[in-house]
Amino acid sequence: MPHFIIEYSANLEDVVDMSAFCEEIRSSAAAIDTFPMPGIRVRAFRADHYAIADGDPKHGFIDISIRLREGRPQTVKEQASAQIFEAAKGFLKPILAQRSLALSLEMRDIDASLSPKTGTIREHL
Repeated sequence: MPHFIIEYSANLEDVVDMSAFCEEIRSSAAAIDTFPMPGIRVRAFRADHYAIADGDPKHGFIDISIRLREGRPQTVKEQASAQIFEAAKGFLKPILAQRSLALSLEMRDIDASLSPKTGTIREHL
């Protein structure tokens, strides 16, 4: 049940194809054993109000948050985080070369006892 939540500055709306970026993250995650494919959820939210560094509006950001059900070893989570970050960097390479952009990623565990789940996606795959 990994959730990938992407927040990005509004000044990237015309620069980054966010639908394609979401698909890049989804397909990269699906290729990593620690992320069960039927549970993968990727979504992106534009931040219309933000201030970065010295306040110059040329600066942009993309922050990827991964929420993952607890129980995986630290080394597995570190490797999976690194693989997703590399996929994001690869996708954004042309933009990173042309403009001021901060890219970050954080993975956090979800406490299973506080996060009930249900759904029928698996039955429809």
